[in-house]
Amino acid sequence: MSTPTPVVVGVAGGSGSGKTTVIQRILERVGWDRIAYLPHDAYYKDASHLPASERARLNFDHPNSLDNALLIRHIRMLVDGQAVDAPIYDFTTHTRRKETRHIEPSPVILVEGILIFADQVLRDLMDIKIYVETDPDIRFIRRLQRDIRERGRTVESVIEQYQRTVRPMHLQFVEPSKRYADIIIPEGGYNEVAMEMVIGRIESLLNRAHDTSR
Repeated sequence: MSTPTPVVVGVAGGSGSGKTTVIQRILERVGWDRIAYLPHDAYYKDASHLPASERARLNFDHPNSLDNALLIRHIRMLVDGQAVDAPIYDFTTHTRRKETRHIEPSPVILVEGILIFADQVLRDLMDIKIYVETDPDIRFIRRLQRDIRERGRTVESVIEQYQRTVRPMHLQFVEPSKRYADIIIPEGGYNEVAMEMVIGRIESLLNRAHDTSR
């Protein structure tokens, strides 16, 4: 009996939209042991060759800031049944850590990030594409709280970055990419009807893959 082909699920949406809540709901319902989780922001290009002052000025919301080639290779390896060593990104220093995160092949490959639908090759690897939509003011407040609490930023630096790159790049790349989504979820993981549809679709594809592998 052959091994079922994994189901690749992409979760996109603006910064602070609630993607993490959607991811948590999927992990809890489908099962942590059945999912290989690949956050896109772990694949930021290493900027250790630049002075710290220049790193802080980089545009982290532009598609060119991410190592899509490596992410695509890792997804394909997992689909083929091979384990990968995913990078770990340090947001306080804007560099990749020396250690990596070992990920074993799983029935579901869950890819999450603001720009994953902006790349056609990435999109074409996905069986389900989910876009989480939330009002801009809510997204900004969530980002402000997260960056201060988790990434050691000041209020002033978060606001400056939001105005300089986050908002313009959202309007240029993130928002337009939602047209590629199969499902758009208002309110993220708190939208019970939408989450039931998503979970049902994932389980349906898993069952189909299992049946065809017999």
